[in-house]
Order: sequence, then C-alpha cells, then structure tokens
Amino acid sequence: MNYISGLLLDFDIDPTIAGYLSVMIMILFISIICVVAHFITRKVVIRVITHIVKNNKFTWDNILLERRVFHKLAHFVPAIIIYLFSPTFPSYQNLIEKGAIAYLIIIGLLVLNHLLSAINDIYQTYEISKTKPIKGYIQVIKIIVITFGVILVIANLFGKSPLVFLSGIGALSAVLMLVFKDSLLGLVAGIQLASNDMVRVGDWIEMPKYGANGDIIDISLNTVKVQNWDKTITMIPSYAMISDSFINWRGMQNSGGRRIKRSLFIDVTSISFCTGEMMKKFYTIDLLSDYMIDREREIEEYNTQNDINRSNPVNGRSLTNIGVFRAYISTYMKLHPRINQEMTLLVRQLAPTEHGLPLEIYAFSNDIGWEVYESIQADIFDHLFAVAQEFGLRLFQNPSGHDLKMMVDDSRMEVVKDRT
Repeated sequence: MNYISGLLLDFDIDPTIAGYLSVMIMILFISIICVVAHFITRKVVIRVITHIVKNNKFTWDNILLERRVFHKLAHFVPAIIIYLFSPTFPSYQNLIEKGAIAYLIIIGLLVLNHLLSAINDIYQTYEISKTKPIKGYIQVIKIIVITFGVILVIANLFGKSPLVFLSGIGALSAVLMLVFKDSLLGLVAGIQLASNDMVRVGDWIEMPKYGANGDIIDISLNTVKVQNWDKTITMIPSYAMISDSFINWRGMQNSGGRRIKRSLFIDVTSISFCTGEMMKKFYTIDLLSDYMIDREREIEEYNTQNDINRSNPVNGRSLTNIGVFRAYISTYMKLHPRINQEMTLLVRQLAPTEHGLPLEIYAFSNDIGWEVYESIQADIFDHLFAVAQEFGLRLFQNPSGHDLKMMVDDSRMEVVKDRT
C-alpha cells in the first residue's frame, strides 16, 4: 500500500487523493488475485481432480464429484487470500478478518453438508442400506453441524467465545424442543425402526390411517415416503410408524407364497345326497375316481358293520354332493402347478349365512407377483364356478333385475296357458 502511495505521490498527486487511489488500486489488485486464483482452482485443479476421479476404479469418489464437494472447496481460496491481505488495511484489518473467517465457516458448513449427503449416497450403494438406512442420522448430524456453525459465525462476528453462546442454549432449550419436536421424535422413531428392523426401503406396507398402500421408497429423519400402487406418494411421519399400527407385507414376500382366501357361496337348497346317477358321473372324473373308490368302500364297511338299513338315505353314512365337491377342490388344488404345496392348503366350510354356505379355499400361490397372483386366483375360481353345476350345486347370488323379469314373464305365460 505504501509503495503504491509513494508512486502516486511521485506524479505530484494530492496526498489525500493518492491515499484513496492506493486503496482502490489495492482492492482491485486483491480482487484480480482472488478471481485468477479461483479461476485456476476451478478450471485447472478441479479438472485435474475430475480426470483422476473418472479414471480410477473407485465409485465413491464419483459420488463426491456429483455432489460437488470439490467445487465447494474451491471457494476457500479467495477467502484465504482476503484474510492474508487483511494487514494491508490496518484500520479495517479486524473487520476484514472477521468477515473472511465467517465466510470460511459458511463455506465449511456447505462442504460438510454436501460431504454428508455424499456419504449417504455412498452408503446407499451397499445392500445393507435397505435394512439399516442412515439418512435420518445424517440429517441429525447436519442439524448439529449447522447449529454449531451458526454459533461459531455469531461468536466470531461479536468477538466472543463460542462457549458463551453455547451456555445460552440451555435457556433456549424449551424453544428448541418446540421447534425441533418433529425432528427429535423422528430421530427416536428412526432408531427404533432401524434397531427392530420394522421397515426397510422396498417394503410393501399398508397404513389405512394415512391412506398408504405401496412400497417404501425413502426413509428420512421426519418422514417415511410410500409410493402407492396408483403411483401417488404418501408421506408418513416417522414417529407414526411407532405409535400407530401398520401392515408390513415383507413376511409374505420373503415366504415365496401369497395367500388365496376366497369363498364360493353354495345355495343350501341344492345340497343333497348322491344318487346312483351322480355316483356313476363322479366315477368318470379323473380327480375323483380314487377318492370315490376309497370313500364308498369305507362307507359300505361302516354301514355293513353297524347293520344299517339303507332303504332310507338318512340312515347310516352316505356321500353328499357338497362333500364330493369339497374333495374335488382339495385334489384340484393339490395338483395345481401354481399352488405352493409347502404351505397351508385348506378347503373348508364356514358358518352358513343369508347368502348360502361359504366353501372357503385357503391356499398360497407360488408366485408373489401381483399380476401373476391375480391370474392364478382368477383361473382357479373360473374353473370352480364352471364345474359346480356338474355336482348338482348352485352358486348363490342375489336376484338381479333379469331374474325378476324372467319370473314375471313366466307368470304371464302361465296365466295365458290357464286362459287357453
């Protein structure tokens, strides 16, 4: 500064003007140095780092590059230069140093923020991230780092020790608890969710209270993001996963089988004992031939041993069309190639209702894919609906408008016949 001022005075410039000009020239000179240094850092150093990163076998440094961690580091250079040149302006040295340090702290916070985000991205490249996500913990660390960074900036500008401001946090704890209530609850919930392995990214969950029914695509500090089957997104508070109930379908997905639980409603008026004609028909059904032979032999032996009078079918034991139909369904399901035979398989009667006798099929498909599962279930019941009448059974359904119209038409026909 003195050298520049001396040069100006050699040109017979007024000392006051020379002082102002020397300050302006020095500021311009420092600005040019900062711009040149920043340019070299961004265009040369960062390009060299980018070339090295893209041409090595590691992948984690590519994520650091994508998160622009190295680009943020380039902002340190101008601040350091300004700090080093601060003694050039003795009257403003303290203010310039404080400003430069504050800028360095802010840049440091940005670098740490991007670095933590990069660490989370790197962690997500590993399979363990699906079972033990750390995004919530990363967000907590970010909050802590930013809080301490703000305290350091304020302490630096006021020329006080950071401990003075840290001691004041105790008095503001109630306010902080109120402001960061969701974050604190989310942190506790995140720890419980991770430690108990309650949810993972990719899990199919169902939470009717929040209208969620789909796959988890993200778990953060405050929210669990669920993509529903209609492609909408539902945001669920993390602490709600602890306080409220929800269904996690991971067990079904891991088991390799998806449950089929559906009933056929049989009209009870169509249930009857098997007649001789029915018996002959059932013997021709491949899936029933062995069952019919064994069952008829067992019934005949029982009735003979107990001297049962078979003139009335009510006496003793006899086959019913609903029983034979149940046996047919059971054999059909056991031989079905898309049914998991290692899991529970039942064909059972439930309590009769006003809609008839429920005959429930309880089994598991061997494919958990939604589309395949629905196709398997539909194929099974298509077949059962079609064959029920072969056993003399009627499936129940409430009368439709067509049924009522047919009844009216039949009544009219009878009236016409009577008149004729």
